[in-house]
Amino acid sequence: MSEPFSVPVTVRGYETDTQGHLNQSVYLNYAEHARWSLLQAAGIRQADLVARGVGPVALETTIRFRRELLAGDEVTVTCAFEWGEGKTFRIRQLITKTDGTVAAEVEGVGGLMDLRERRLVPDPRQRFKELAAEPGLFGL
Repeated sequence: MSEPFSVPVTVRGYETDTQGHLNQSVYLNYAEHARWSLLQAAGIRQADLVARGVGPVALETTIRFRRELLAGDEVTVTCAFEWGEGKTFRIRQLITKTDGTVAAEVEGVGGLMDLRERRLVPDPRQRFKELAAEPGLFGL
């Protein structure tokens, strides 16, 4: 199995709370940034999704905070898709410091919504295969 897709991020001071820790909501922003970066690297732009009448949706997200992050910390945010047989898929992400310490684990369940019918498409795996120039980045 290949390494999951990843992007580097530097914690910015304005993202921290009064204790100097990265604010809890920003972890979600980092995870979202990695997901959209993966889409872009696979050759899928947001405009492509809209033109095809579909859009990714988050159905469930869990964050496990492991270690604090402070302003100036350099991290890597990974993103790996796991495909099942139904209308949904899992995304597993790690936010890791440069020394290898896992700062947070983000796991989510997502789907691909038909924007006209407002329903999940029946086979998101096949849709991503069709949309992506590099489907291997999705584990396809």
